[in-house]
Amino acid sequence: MRDTLYAMPTLFHIHDPMCSWCWGYRRTWDQIRPRLNPAISIVNVVGGLAPDSDESMPLELQRKIAGYWRDVAEVTGAEFNFDFWARCKPRRSTYPACRAVLAARLQDAEQQMIEAIQQAYYLRALNPSDTEVLVSLAGELDLDVARFERDLAGSEVESALQQAFALRKSLGVYSFPSLVLRVAGQYHPVDINYCEYQPTLDEIALLLPSTEATALSRF
Repeated sequence: MRDTLYAMPTLFHIHDPMCSWCWGYRRTWDQIRPRLNPAISIVNVVGGLAPDSDESMPLELQRKIAGYWRDVAEVTGAEFNFDFWARCKPRRSTYPACRAVLAARLQDAEQQMIEAIQQAYYLRALNPSDTEVLVSLAGELDLDVARFERDLAGSEVESALQQAFALRKSLGVYSFPSLVLRVAGQYHPVDINYCEYQPTLDEIALLLPSTEATALSRF
């Protein structure tokens, strides 16, 4: 089944659920996905911005990242709740959130968890670096919470995490979000347009064989 999947035109979406630019891209990405013909497989790849850490984020780094949030808001119009920096104990650690996405994938809720983490972090001033927050989100999504907790700490999810990191590197991606289209055995980086979806659809159409390009829906 995996060989069949990757024989199809495949759009790799490389992201991190705690990446502010990925949150800024969310509105456009939500418009792109339903406009792609089902013949194009979409594969989310968690990139892993920051490894596991229990250390508090230095104040200077907090200010720097809060500045990134303001930049993203200005460019994309995305909303941010800056109360996060006062209410939470920030840690530079996104691997737990990446694992949560992979654990939710095992219950067919990958996209729902991505969105839940983003909303928790950027709108609800919750910290997805904390396991208890991720478990709470699983409950809100009506997942099997006991299974989610086991998977979150389990070897299957850790293996999937490392595989995702290896795939990201093999795609030559080192910034998030990124899009890479695989078609006919070739890999093509696709430009990110944060505010308009049509240029991305147009670029993908040019990269597809003519018989598949006509399958793209234009809205």
